[in-house]
Amino acid sequence: MHEIILWHVGNGTVHARTLVMTWLTMALLLIFVFLGVRNLTSGKPGKLQNVLEWVVDFVKGLISGNMDDYRKGASLLSYLVSLIMFIFFSNMLGLIPNFVAPLFTNVEFAKLNQIFHGAVLQSPTADINTTLALATLTIILVIAFGVKFKGASYFHHFIEPHPVFLPIHLIDILAKPMTLAFRLFGNIYAGEVLIAVILMLPGIYVFGGVLPMPIWLGFSIFIGAIQSFVFTVLTIAYIAQAVAEEH
Repeated sequence: MHEIILWHVGNGTVHARTLVMTWLTMALLLIFVFLGVRNLTSGKPGKLQNVLEWVVDFVKGLISGNMDDYRKGASLLSYLVSLIMFIFFSNMLGLIPNFVAPLFTNVEFAKLNQIFHGAVLQSPTADINTTLALATLTIILVIAFGVKFKGASYFHHFIEPHPVFLPIHLIDILAKPMTLAFRLFGNIYAGEVLIAVILMLPGIYVFGGVLPMPIWLGFSIFIGAIQSFVFTVLTIAYIAQAVAEEH
């Protein structure tokens, strides 16, 4: 399960499957957005345009609901829309091979499906390197926006209310991306592992055993959506803390 395949590039290495799955996620997301905006209209929108408009309005609501002034976070809108959709698409990618599994009652198909899932498709967010990269972007934005709106005085809060609290504030700034990364990684990786375990259970497709898989898949989709929301809303909350006016 989730065997690591490495590509050697010069003196470094990259996780080949994660990289390819990230490219695939980006391609699927671009195709989805292209189909949604190709017949863009201010009149009666199509179904995909409705979905995209809902996502944009949803993220706008998150920004305005978490920041004291929406204008401070307005420039983040395009990034945050991309972020929530990228994480959601990434979370769903590892589930694709298993959507068709409940339609079959052949145990050999279940084994083949499990092998296919483990060898080929994997959610990019089931790799800690991906989630750490996304979390690092978040903390960079936190510091960048803090400096943008408060200047050098932003760093003064690290020694408030007394310089002795500096180590605590440094631990806090480092803990934020770590918790973001491990929360997302842990939920998605665990979901894929449990799906593989369900597929390997004896008699899972015999005498009504077909039921656990669609139930677990539905739950996994729910968890994937929730995790994309949580990662995005925490990104907004952390940035909001950095730019908030002190009272």
